[in-house]
Amino acid sequence: MTRMNAPMNSRPHRVWLVTRSLALWTVTWIHFLVVCLLVLAVGAVVDPRKTDRLQRGFCRNILRLAGVRFEVRCSPGFDPSRTSIFISNHVNIFDPFVIYSAIPQFVRGFELESHFQIPVYGWLMGRFGNVPVPDVPGREGLQIMAGRARAALASGTSLIAFAEGSRTRTGRVQTFKKGIFTIAQKAGVPIVPMSIVGSYEFFRTGHWMLHPGKITIYLHDTIDTAQIARSDVDALRRRVQEIVSAPVEQSMRANDSAGTAPAA
Repeated sequence: MTRMNAPMNSRPHRVWLVTRSLALWTVTWIHFLVVCLLVLAVGAVVDPRKTDRLQRGFCRNILRLAGVRFEVRCSPGFDPSRTSIFISNHVNIFDPFVIYSAIPQFVRGFELESHFQIPVYGWLMGRFGNVPVPDVPGREGLQIMAGRARAALASGTSLIAFAEGSRTRTGRVQTFKKGIFTIAQKAGVPIVPMSIVGSYEFFRTGHWMLHPGKITIYLHDTIDTAQIARSDVDALRRRVQEIVSAPVEQSMRANDSAGTAPAA
């Protein structure tokens, strides 16, 4: 029985999958360590905006070497010219590489403030334009985060936020937290809902196996927040969650019906 016609849960298929995963992890890590050092070295002396193409190429290569087929689908109402806050579901450790490969803008994320105190790493996070987030949650921390986000957006840097706050363990989109929507509404900055589909089937948090598959990124219509009242922020949160969740749920239902979901 060959790998191509072996049942998904058969021993030959399992052996092939383990061997494949070990090989892909090895190649991916070697590439990551070598090229990441190069990107960081260049970024330390050259404005990271000028090396954005190099960074994107690095992220795309990580996905290719990990065995991912990759596609980006943009809705007709997505405006790539507007500096925005992209709000995405959070799946696994490959999310940053997926995001930087998909968004056609200079984009950065949020990082815990304490991480900026780590020698070398913290300086590099600041150098590359990530936004520090106070470690202690609360109203004051949210205000500080909002101020820093507004400064980044004013400089033309789009931001990415995982509104769930943690990675999914089921593949489904968890409840979005309200904070990032409050920041967007107060700043009058557009929101772009973003769905990562197929990544959970490719690699599940808490496991190490890399399954063959395709990741599709949906960049949905840009949502203008300039006319959204403070009282409507929660409705905005629910609306964006529904948009992000729709293609994820559709994909999971299709996989369940076809019986193609990978074993844990």
